[in-house]
Amino acid sequence: MISIEGLKVEFGVKPLFEDVSFVINKKDRIALVGKNGAGKSTMLKILAGLQYPTEGVVAVQRGVTVGYLPQVMVLSDTRTVMEEAETAFSHIFEMQKSLERMNQELAERTDYDSDSYRQLIDRFTHENERFLMWGGTNYKGGIERTLMGLGFSRSDFDRPTSEFSGGWRMRIELAKILLASPDVLLLDEPTNHLDIESIQWLENFLKTSPGAVVLVSHDRAFINNVTNRTIEISCGRIYDYKVPYDEFVVLRKERREQQLRAYENQQKEIKDTEDFIEHFRYKATKAVQVQSRIKQLEKIVPIEVDEEDNSALHLKFPPAVRSGDYPVICEDVKKAYGSHVVFHDVNLTIHRGDKVAFVGKNGEGKSTLVKCIMGEIPYEGTLKIGYNVQIGYFAQNQAQLLDENLTVFDTIDHVAKGDVRLKIRDILGAFMFGGEASDKKVKVLSGGERSRLAMIRLLLEPVNLLILDEPTNHLDMRSKDVLKEAIKEFDGTVIVVSHDRDFLDGLVTKVYEFGGGEVKEHLGGIYDFLRKKKMESLEELQLSHSSSSVCEKREETVPSDNKLSYEARKEQNRQIRKLEKQVADCEDRIGKLESEVAELEQKMSTPEGASDMKLYEQHQRLKRQIAVAEEEWENASITLEDLKKS
Repeated sequence: MISIEGLKVEFGVKPLFEDVSFVINKKDRIALVGKNGAGKSTMLKILAGLQYPTEGVVAVQRGVTVGYLPQVMVLSDTRTVMEEAETAFSHIFEMQKSLERMNQELAERTDYDSDSYRQLIDRFTHENERFLMWGGTNYKGGIERTLMGLGFSRSDFDRPTSEFSGGWRMRIELAKILLASPDVLLLDEPTNHLDIESIQWLENFLKTSPGAVVLVSHDRAFINNVTNRTIEISCGRIYDYKVPYDEFVVLRKERREQQLRAYENQQKEIKDTEDFIEHFRYKATKAVQVQSRIKQLEKIVPIEVDEEDNSALHLKFPPAVRSGDYPVICEDVKKAYGSHVVFHDVNLTIHRGDKVAFVGKNGEGKSTLVKCIMGEIPYEGTLKIGYNVQIGYFAQNQAQLLDENLTVFDTIDHVAKGDVRLKIRDILGAFMFGGEASDKKVKVLSGGERSRLAMIRLLLEPVNLLILDEPTNHLDMRSKDVLKEAIKEFDGTVIVVSHDRDFLDGLVTKVYEFGGGEVKEHLGGIYDFLRKKKMESLEELQLSHSSSSVCEKREETVPSDNKLSYEARKEQNRQIRKLEKQVADCEDRIGKLESEVAELEQKMSTPEGASDMKLYEQHQRLKRQIAVAEEEWENASITLEDLKKS
């Protein structure tokens, strides 16, 4: 479908890659991998025809269509969600207008026996068949399925895209590309803005897609589930493996070991040759041999070894004081906003050395309980933090606390102690701050880069209770491996809030499930938990099936009622997801406002603040905002509870 021959791209003195040749065939599911900066996104842009190589040819077969989703794009905000998604079918609308014009002409003309009239009928028949074949009459069904698969509800369809965050608008762009059904899909980090349910839907969509797929992703479980071929860009070349990513990692290790052996043999040969030349350079009897060895040396092509895999870098948290046996104990902990209860009767004990995961849908209270543990928001019940506990906390907003005037290197140098200071460059490289990037000022970094930098800082601080809220959002696979290994070797206690299945696998030994106002404990790893949940749902399905069989015997009208209730349940689940998101947003807003009020009250308690009327006005304004947010929370929560009970 697409043939690439002799590709070369130059941005500086050294080419990004050169002499690259490969073919993308129908049904290929290709993972494009390599270090950050190796040229993965550049390769996708070249395949999409948006960037031209310095040398080489990209040949696309006649009639082959290509769809491309970049990491960052300029998004339109002039339409509703449905109208924006419908732009994927602009070719159908043009064909529809053409058919209408031909139909009008057929109705107006009277020269029924003429050749031109018969030709018009033939053309209309042919175009109408194409129109039907391309889904001209049922495209809206495809739009609805795709949008809902990516997390939208029907009530979102008529909302302007400007009301959605950047992440949700990127989902709209992804939906448009999938709906266009291109022969080749080029996807650059498509899972960045998706939750676990949407990722699984996209996995199934891509696995059954009739065309080819080339994707760049740092989600290892995702690319393993989708791809059957791995192309690595390394040292300016490509290595093509007809295997999924996990198998590729094994083969790459073997390849690098072979390269190292060949490199070492070549270095020995070069040294022996240089020693011979130096030893006999001034002996006339050896002049011919010396000249021969010099020419031999000049002809040697240096063997390059693939870039060192920084995931082999081992980090250790600096030693911290030993905490008490029970770093966190919750007894009948409850958090409510107005009449809405986020969770209640939470009873859990986290032992020293435990590594646990908080999982559940958005809005079920995972981050809320973390904030309770951190003492950021009030709660009911008893929550005890153990003796000598030193908490290290990572959330996306931690990045805002960095000193903007420091460089990346200095930010880490200020917290590094002992031998770790000798490895700062290696550590920064492992987290995608290699080379000149380490000299950047913090103020010029993107949000994702700041989050990574805040993560590195945390790794170097002496703590014995580590709380990580979505720590892998801006990390590539090698960075995740470094972080995961550091946490596994960490002798303290860890709480991780994450949707990343691969990251949690082998890391946690206990899972706390948040849902329906309750927090349930599950012993075992993340895949033990997922298997158990799948079994539970299958048992429920079996029970439901048995019940329906009994009912069918009693009343003949039940099958149609079941069908109606199934459709109603689908719509109900969509409404629940929307309300859960609204509840979570309100909770975050209230939490932030309460923190601002607490800071303000602290200022008002000082002699200077007690006489500052502006502080009192600001305090009243924040209180009013909290009241409005709590009312919105309460209304959404009541509706949510009613839906869940019905």
